[in-house]
Amino acid sequence: MTGKIGIVIVTFNSADVIEACLDSCGDLPAVVVDNASQDATLAQIHARPQLSIIANTANLGFAAAANQGVNRLDSEFILLLNPDVQLRTPLDRLLEAFNDPDTAIASGTLVDTNGKMQRGFTVRRFPSPITLALEALGINALFPSNPVNRRYRCLDLDLTKPQEVEQPAGAFLMFRRKVWAKLGGFDIRFHPLWFEDVDFCRRTANLGLRIRCIPQVQASHIGGNSISKLTWGCREVYWYASLLRYASKHFNSWAFRGVSLAVVLGSVFRAAFRAAKRRSSEPFSVYARVIRLAILCAVRGRKAVA
Repeated sequence: MTGKIGIVIVTFNSADVIEACLDSCGDLPAVVVDNASQDATLAQIHARPQLSIIANTANLGFAAAANQGVNRLDSEFILLLNPDVQLRTPLDRLLEAFNDPDTAIASGTLVDTNGKMQRGFTVRRFPSPITLALEALGINALFPSNPVNRRYRCLDLDLTKPQEVEQPAGAFLMFRRKVWAKLGGFDIRFHPLWFEDVDFCRRTANLGLRIRCIPQVQASHIGGNSISKLTWGCREVYWYASLLRYASKHFNSWAFRGVSLAVVLGSVFRAAFRAAKRRSSEPFSVYARVIRLAILCAVRGRKAVA
C-alpha cells in the first residue's frame, strides 16, 4: 500500500473502539494487525474492504505486530495509532514537522473524551535509573509532585507550544519509515507490550535525530482499552519485565542492578499491600514472579534478560 502517510493499528480484543478509530482515519491507507482477538474485532475490520488486514493466529506482541504493519506499507511516513485513539484534527501540521530533514518522529496532543490534555502521558522524558527506581518503589504514585516525577512526566513544560521533545506516547506516533528501517523496527523482545515505544524513541535520539511535538494536532484517547482485557497479574508481570529489559538496554550495569533491587523492594511492599486490600494470596504469587526475575537481573546483570 502506497501513499505519503500510512496508518498502522494493532488490535487485541478492540471491538468496542476500533470502528470509531477507523472512521476518524478517513481515506488514509491503513493496515490493521490483529493479535488473535477473541471478540468481534476481526468481523468489524473485515467489513471494511478498503483496509489491509493481518490476522495473527497468536498474540505476537505489540512490537512484532507493529513491524508487520509497517512492512505492509510503502508510505514515506507511518502513523502508529492505538485502536482507542480517534483523530480530531487534520495531520497536515504534523507532516510539516518533517520538512526539517533531521526530524524523525512527530506527534500531537492526546486528549481525553472531554477534550482535556492527557498531561503526564502525551509526552515524557526518557526515564533515568532514578526515575524507574521511584516508579518501582511507588514513590512517583504516592508523591507525584516530586521533582523527579515532574521532570519525567514533563509537568514543567508548556505543551501548548510546538517543541522538540524526548518521548511522545506510542499511542499516536508518526515516524519516517526509513528511520524505522535503519533501527530494525520496534524491538520485539518487549513482549507482549510496554516500553517498546520508549526504546524506539531512545534509539532514534541516539542517532542524533529530532523528535517533535505539534500540539495543534490532536487525537482523543480513551487509554488502556486492550490492556484492560489482560488479567491484573499478567499486566504486572509484563510491565516489570519490560521495565527491566529497557533498563538493561539503556543503563550501565550498576544502574541496571540498582533498578532491579528497587523492583524487588517495591514488589515486596506491593504484594503485602494488595494481598491485604484484596484479602487474597494471589498478589504474593504474582509478585513472586516479578521478584524472581528482578533478583536474577541483580545477580546476573544483563544476561538475565538477553
